[in-house]
Amino acid sequence: MSQYSPIGIFDSGVGGLSVLCEIRQLLPYEPLTFVADQAHVPYGLRSTEEVRGFANAITRYLLGKGAKLVVVACNAASAAALHYLRQAYPELPFVGMEPPVKPAAEQTQSRVVGVLATPATFQGALYASVLERFAQGVTVLQHTCPGLVGQIEAGELDSPRTRGILENALNPMLDAGIDTVVLGCTHYPFVIPMIQDITGPGVRVIDPAPAVARQVMRVLDAKNLRHPGPQTGDVHFFTSGDANRLQALLWSLIRENEIPEHLEWHGDLTSQEWRLRLIGT
Repeated sequence: MSQYSPIGIFDSGVGGLSVLCEIRQLLPYEPLTFVADQAHVPYGLRSTEEVRGFANAITRYLLGKGAKLVVVACNAASAAALHYLRQAYPELPFVGMEPPVKPAAEQTQSRVVGVLATPATFQGALYASVLERFAQGVTVLQHTCPGLVGQIEAGELDSPRTRGILENALNPMLDAGIDTVVLGCTHYPFVIPMIQDITGPGVRVIDPAPAVARQVMRVLDAKNLRHPGPQTGDVHFFTSGDANRLQALLWSLIRENEIPEHLEWHGDLTSQEWRLRLIGT
């Protein structure tokens, strides 16, 4: 690993792009390698064993690309696999996701907070630990927003169906007096405008991505791995799904013109190998 090696970032789909954007804004000199495992999206409905197997194989792939740090830009994968990955790859620094319950609990005036996340995140030990440590004296309301990840993966950020999913989750929380909404899935920041339209200006929406980017910077600095610059870092995108669909989403979500490359899964959960194939080959 060197200062010039890339930061690896992965998610089950395009949600991790919300984290990538924050990292790129804070650390513009860093080269980035992003993997979207869209063949298996969403992770939030899968078993811990499955998600851990995917995360392990993607980490190996990113190591093969020379990654100096890996960002698990997926709450479900962090809940299922972050502890395992740190044990399996002790020399590789990892930064993961956790729902930002702590700042929500610190800032809420009504003492009622809403959390939007997938089932895997809510069922994980990491989330339970966050609640135990930081949510004492706060009522935490939860909703899994069924179908929302699929809507975002389809680029349906402002459709009536997307709004219906969010209203179903948020209206009961609003009736219960929330003044803060915590986003516990990296896909959800892409619908913040609709969330804010539903909740109104009196409800704060907390996106964990900026805090994750700051943690990446702290880890790089602690290990003397930050790229010295001054050139802007290259960004490369890979998907195990439809590369053309990801290309369209890259433009619609983050105004990125990079052409993604396609990855194919082979093997099983205990011995995954990737084969890289360019679009059109």
